[in-house]
Amino acid sequence: MKLNIHNIFIALTLILACTELIAQEQKITELWKKEPSKVLTNEIGTPPSDAVVLFDGTNLSNFSSPDRSEPTWIIEDGYMMVNVKSRKGILTKQKFGSCQLHIEWMTPIQDLDSGQLKGNSGIFFMDRYEVQILDSWENKTYSNGQASSIYKQHIPLVNASKKPGEWQVYDIVFTAPQFSDSGTLISPARFTIFHNGVLVQNNVSLLGQTRFVGMPYYEKHDIKEPLFIQNHGDEVSFRNIWVREL
Repeated sequence: MKLNIHNIFIALTLILACTELIAQEQKITELWKKEPSKVLTNEIGTPPSDAVVLFDGTNLSNFSSPDRSEPTWIIEDGYMMVNVKSRKGILTKQKFGSCQLHIEWMTPIQDLDSGQLKGNSGIFFMDRYEVQILDSWENKTYSNGQASSIYKQHIPLVNASKKPGEWQVYDIVFTAPQFSDSGTLISPARFTIFHNGVLVQNNVSLLGQTRFVGMPYYEKHDIKEPLFIQNHGDEVSFRNIWVREL
């Protein structure tokens, strides 16, 4: 069988042309100019290099009481505990919008109380949108009010709670809501939450700010607001609190 040199040449030319087109297409879809900034990571749970450390176990200098007075929560052995006598929560002095929050917490061992009266606290993003803290180990309550619920709005996918007296971890990604200049909601607040390493809220949208009674609704607010940790009258403890702005 005789080879047709002309046809071979055409075939090679087409192959080279196709190769060149593929190479050009690769270059078009490859992004080189914008590189993610370098973040140094440590052991799991410890703050990365770009985190704002809110509590390292030593002092409450990054917090104030809601009336802007000095917080009176108790610090011992590297953690802080709710001061049930003061009945005051604590606010971060720094304000945040969309962020990633790491916080470790522990509910007290209480045999007498139950439901919402057992190890109750909460983390309010932008001082409005609450992720519930509660002793949810063999403690019956309404499902959208148990630990890792978006209070009164979203039930957690699973109950990943540990026993009271054991340290637990929340890793929370919060997307702040956006409003138009006139106050119309453009996009809602959203949460993704890992409780003790387990996904319990998967990019859920909120209907509005947390309300104990009545339906939630949105009101326009600043693009950054403080984080608030609730004092519900139970001796809940906290440690290793850090946040990354997004």
